Amino acid sequence: MDRILILGGGVGGTLTANLLARRLRKRIDRAEAQVTVVDPTGAHIYQPGFMYIAMGGERAERLQKRERALLDSRINLVVGTVNRVDEGARTASLTDGTVLPYDQLVIATGARILPEAIEHFETQAHHFYTAAAALRLRKALDVFTGGKIVIGIASMPYKCPPAPLEVAFLIESELRERGLRERSEVHFASPIGRAFTIESVSEMATPILEEKGIELHTFFNVETIDPERKVVGSLEGEELAYDLLILVPPHKGQQFLMDSGLAPAPGGWLPTDRHTLRVGGRANVYALGDATDLPLSKAGSTAHFEAPVVVEGIVAAVEGRAPTGKHASYEGNVMCFFEIGDGKGTLLRFDYDHPPKPPKPNALWHLGKIVFNKTYFHTVPKGRI
Repeated sequence: MDRILILGGGVGGTLTANLLARRLRKRIDRAEAQVTVVDPTGAHIYQPGFMYIAMGGERAERLQKRERALLDSRINLVVGTVNRVDEGARTASLTDGTVLPYDQLVIATGARILPEAIEHFETQAHHFYTAAAALRLRKALDVFTGGKIVIGIASMPYKCPPAPLEVAFLIESELRERGLRERSEVHFASPIGRAFTIESVSEMATPILEEKGIELHTFFNVETIDPERKVVGSLEGEELAYDLLILVPPHKGQQFLMDSGLAPAPGGWLPTDRHTLRVGGRANVYALGDATDLPLSKAGSTAHFEAPVVVEGIVAAVEGRAPTGKHASYEGNVMCFFEIGDGKGTLLRFDYDHPPKPPKPNALWHLGKIVFNKTYFHTVPKGRI
């Protein structure tokens, strides 16, 4: 039996499992192959929806489904937390003592957020990377009556790169709708020399920042938060006063990947081949999504394009051949919508060799993102799009 073990039940792990079940259906039915997904909660959460909780247009309960309901019936689901991978024994151990063997391993464990890494972050700063934090930010916006709003990025890399700019644009629009714009300042702090990591997107976003009166601060790498003075300070020595502070928290890979020797410290990102998605030259270990060190967006849309490549690699290994077809190699494909406020959006589509060329923002792209959000559970995890 070919035992395929998938760690993580997010979009990457769930989609990979369902595609494998489809491709290996006959082998699974004959007990010649087995696909197992390990997830710490057994719940599948649509994380991009957190931003809309913060903006008042979504509820947490609508962003969660049972993982079992999204998986093909041929797939085994184990609810538990992995604490070590033993490459020599080809096993993954769980905190409850369960040991799961594998022949092919897929790591789709995502990224951790670490707000506690910056002193006073948890009491002074807001974020939208969990449902609870997003709701807390919504409540803070509800009672905001004017002042200085600072939106920034504590460190890189981080999940959903467009999200901080999207939040800045959406908050600015809300302030105008509520008649608070003239009483408010909105500042956007970027850790690099432009508004966004990709130059072509930055060239699109910067004029929008200027048009909306959002002040851009570049090379602002968050170092300190002073709760008494209500000031956030950067490594470069700049300070920004705030009445409402919104920061992307620091991100890292999973600790057990570092403990198992699969990912280097201190970041914990898996060294992943940019085309095969194999980890560190290993023939039977793959990674996708936020867990990798690839120079791409840490976003569900990235995992969406990576999953078929991982599946083709595994199926080829099971069948004793080389990967073939359009999914034989990953070319860095990413596609995601980008909100700019006022009921408008644009689209980012790119790969390793072709940077995005965002179309002029309009209502159609905004509507596209809303429709995608509403149909996500019925399409992407199940491999229907």
